[in-house]
Amino acid sequence: MAISFSATGGRRKYNRWVANETMEDFALRYTARRARRWSYARVANTALGSISFLALEAIGGALTLIYGFDAAILAIMLAGLILFLTCLPISYYGARYGVDIDLLTRGAGFGYIGSTITSLIYATFTFIFFALEAAILAFALEFCFGVPLGLGYLLSAVVVIPLVINGFSKISAFQTVTQPFWIILHILPFALLAYSGVDLESWTGFTGERGAEGPTLMMIGAAMGVVLSLIAQIGEQVDFLRFLREPKTKAERRRWWIALLAAGPGWTVLGVIKMLLGSFLLTLAIGAAVPPRDATDPTKMYFTAFDQVITVPFLALVLTGAFVILSQLKINVTNAYAGSIAWSNFFSRLTHSHPGRVIWLVFNVSIALMLMELGVFHVIESILGLYSHVALAWIGALTADLVVNKPLGLSPKGIEFRRAHLYDINPVGTGAMLIAVLVSILVLAGGTGETLQPFSSLIALATAFVVAPVIAWGTGGKYYIARPVTAPGPTTPEGTQTCCVCEYRFDPEDMTDCPFYAGPICSLCCTLDASCRDSCKPHATYAVMWVSTLRRILPRRVFSVLISRLSVFFIATAVPSSVFAGVLLLIRSKAETAQLDAVLTVIFCTVLVVNGIIVWTFILIRESHNKARDEAEVQTQRLLQEIRAHERTDAELQSAKEKAEAANLAKTRYMAGISHELRTPLNAIYGYAQLMEQDRDIPAGRREAVLAIRRGSEHLAALIENLLDISKIEAGRLEIYRDRINLPALLRQIAAVFQRQAREKGLDFAIQTSGNPPEWIEFDEKRLRQIIINLLSNAINYTPSGTVTLHLHYRNEVALLEVSDTGIGIEEENIDRIWKPFERFAQKTSAGSGLGLTITRLLVEILGGEITVKSEPGAGTTFSVRLMLPSLRESAIPSAAWTMKERIMAAGYVGPRKTVMVVDDDHDHLRLLETTLRPLGFLVQAMPDAESALAALEDVTPDLFILDIDMPGMTGWDLAQALRDRSAHLSTPIMMVTGHALEARQSIDRSQLYDAFIVKPYSLSDFLVRMAGLMKVDLTTDDAEEIARASGIPGDALERMIRLAEIGHAAGLNRELDTATGGHKAETGQVARLRRHLDAFDLPGAARLLKEMMQDAR
Repeated sequence: MAISFSATGGRRKYNRWVANETMEDFALRYTARRARRWSYARVANTALGSISFLALEAIGGALTLIYGFDAAILAIMLAGLILFLTCLPISYYGARYGVDIDLLTRGAGFGYIGSTITSLIYATFTFIFFALEAAILAFALEFCFGVPLGLGYLLSAVVVIPLVINGFSKISAFQTVTQPFWIILHILPFALLAYSGVDLESWTGFTGERGAEGPTLMMIGAAMGVVLSLIAQIGEQVDFLRFLREPKTKAERRRWWIALLAAGPGWTVLGVIKMLLGSFLLTLAIGAAVPPRDATDPTKMYFTAFDQVITVPFLALVLTGAFVILSQLKINVTNAYAGSIAWSNFFSRLTHSHPGRVIWLVFNVSIALMLMELGVFHVIESILGLYSHVALAWIGALTADLVVNKPLGLSPKGIEFRRAHLYDINPVGTGAMLIAVLVSILVLAGGTGETLQPFSSLIALATAFVVAPVIAWGTGGKYYIARPVTAPGPTTPEGTQTCCVCEYRFDPEDMTDCPFYAGPICSLCCTLDASCRDSCKPHATYAVMWVSTLRRILPRRVFSVLISRLSVFFIATAVPSSVFAGVLLLIRSKAETAQLDAVLTVIFCTVLVVNGIIVWTFILIRESHNKARDEAEVQTQRLLQEIRAHERTDAELQSAKEKAEAANLAKTRYMAGISHELRTPLNAIYGYAQLMEQDRDIPAGRREAVLAIRRGSEHLAALIENLLDISKIEAGRLEIYRDRINLPALLRQIAAVFQRQAREKGLDFAIQTSGNPPEWIEFDEKRLRQIIINLLSNAINYTPSGTVTLHLHYRNEVALLEVSDTGIGIEEENIDRIWKPFERFAQKTSAGSGLGLTITRLLVEILGGEITVKSEPGAGTTFSVRLMLPSLRESAIPSAAWTMKERIMAAGYVGPRKTVMVVDDDHDHLRLLETTLRPLGFLVQAMPDAESALAALEDVTPDLFILDIDMPGMTGWDLAQALRDRSAHLSTPIMMVTGHALEARQSIDRSQLYDAFIVKPYSLSDFLVRMAGLMKVDLTTDDAEEIARASGIPGDALERMIRLAEIGHAAGLNRELDTATGGHKAETGQVARLRRHLDAFDLPGAARLLKEMMQDAR
């Protein structure tokens, strides 16, 4: 299975920095369309601005001085024609496909690594001519302004760096500004000379040092070789022509061609003219008594011209200096720019690294500065003569591929420059160039005789031009494309694609698909990547190509010996040693002495030993590196396979998790749905049980049954609530509220509940506080009550005898709740089990669902607290809960402080009669509320559906609506919205009632529709309190403090009843009570309590209550 990699953060960051277009100016890559925004005239002007260099005049003057006028002119004209013809196709393809000379060379027969050689050739051209032009400028500074030559070298070199840093934009601006001044200064001396009537016979009759007998073919060939060394100048022109924008109309195509011809091959026309002018100025300077060797200096040439037409010497000197400075700056910004691109291309392919074009700019300038210090200007003829062979072989092979191979179909159409699609070495261009260089050097060295020796440069050009098509035909063009070029992938609306490494966007021509990173990659990121090891084209690397070629042409045994470690060592040692030996032989040829032979022999042997050690070290390091890399790749493959396996496992786990969550959600929905079906009938059971419990007509023997029904209903309701809480917590949907809680009242209420349970089991129950707890806190009242009740319920259930204590310690807003008992305790191995749902490991007969502690722990953790347990079997258990219970600020405490009370039943209310409309499709619930509310004095309108309720509003105006949510047709929410839409009921209180648990959470988003929300089953006393609060009425209850004064029983009657109770006369006590109350059977308050004592034959309790009533009556 193919495994793809992703770019690391460091690699991505580095490549994004390298791809900075402001500084890099599209070095190493296709010139994006967004960068080709300049006008045709500006691009052409920038390219032509570099043809200001005065080396042209120097070459023309040098050739005339050596070979005379006739030979020099013929050589310049013929060489200019050849330069024009070779530059035309190169300029066209460079501008047409938006590539520089290096990228053009890659796709035109040289291959990815093969063009590295040509990049070095081109870089050499740039720093040689940079040094040459800078030297001319330094001489001018010395001649015109007296600047020391060393300082002049430095100034002329470094001054161009700021102009080149930002690439084409700054260079084009500089060329545009300086071009008019340069043209004026260039034309001025010749115009003045023409006006003054200069004699041209001295120029046309100049015979030179070797041309006294007239021009010869050998002289012309040698002179042409010097001129043809300028052939690499087309590279600098293409570096600018790539910025020509693509023409879209016929007029634009015409301007495009004009700009191309003028700035591409057109440079040769200007170059020929400048060389002719240099030839003329040489004779002019010699005629002005300038020494012949000094006359080839362009500064002296133009000073002579200005001096002969301007009578003020100082002005002539200033004009000369200004012209030379301007000319050399214009060319050297181009040389420096082209050199930075050439070095970037060269080193990026060898090292897969690019420190930035500016680094190579400084590097190129530094080399040129060193050459200037070596006096390169004085050996210009020999330098250009040697260089021309290599440059001509390169351009010859390149031109042949463009004008012969492509039209004949021997090479693919277009220019493929991307590494991912190229062979490292294409034998067409690389082979033709190497053959041409070898042949031309052989001719130059005299291997073919003296007759052809002067034509060695032309032979280099012709050989490369001829051999390239032959090799292309012989190889069938198979080494141009290493792997098929796929159609571009999806692009953005702007027509660009995003690189998966640097994440920048580029034109489709600059992108390709990368199997290593499994995505589109730009040509620059592809160039800089060293990790892939050409995995997209492993057969196209130079090592594989070299080995496969040797295996094909050599016998197996010879091949095995040749690629062995020892053979590689001997070859790698012999090559540099032979070069060094050649240098030593050259030194010896200049000074033949016996002593020198011995010294050179010692030096050679020493260097040979050192070289062998270094080579052997590098061979071993390379082998170790390859083994380590191979092993790392194997381990990486294994690691990635393991990662893929983990990803598959993770996907399966994720799928299982999603299924589990879906099942859990389904369970939660089912629980919510089934709870609705349970709550609705349970509400009727619970409600009627509460009513029956308060009815004194129930026989005493049945009161325990009624009490059992109520407690069973409460237990079932609590069980349903716990199950829903578990489901909500698991689903992450538990709502937490912030309520204002009267803490002492809450504790009193809880104490009232559990004191009764404790008495029934014969337990002592106490609530203790310490640490000065506040009266009011802000917390979720329901959850706090739930936590305390669950812990106390467990303590009472599992404590057969003894004490149950709730202790509250409060300090710094943190409450510590401790529930201690003297019960059976918990075995140590069972402590972890108590938190699990439905676990009941002791006293299997004890009541409980097994959910209380589970929910308690989950609630405590959700509320940001902690719960711990300490237990000793047989001695008891202590649960400790630590919670943040923030106290309320004084300003937040309710102004009308209220106190939670025990469960009480209302007897009526104070105020005008109120109308309550109850809407519920459950007839049992309707009857329950009618039975509860009508005896209290409320007018109850019971409606079975929302439609009936809306119709009844025409005849009645309720003071309160009690709406069930889940109804057929219009739901309770729909009815509430309809009521709010009516102005008459815009502020009428609405109480929503539901048996569906999920409605409680959904109600939060509809809080503007209702005033209270209650879930079935509910406590009637809580229900009545909330209802009274909504209607702003005061309930009258059977509370002793309220009813004692209104009992209406005379004091003497109370005394008689006390005596009857003390003697145990129950029947007489009942008769006396009936007489005192007038036989009313619906008493409330103390009278109702007295009736309950009598019904239970609790005469001592009745006596105590009668005594309290007697004290209150007084």
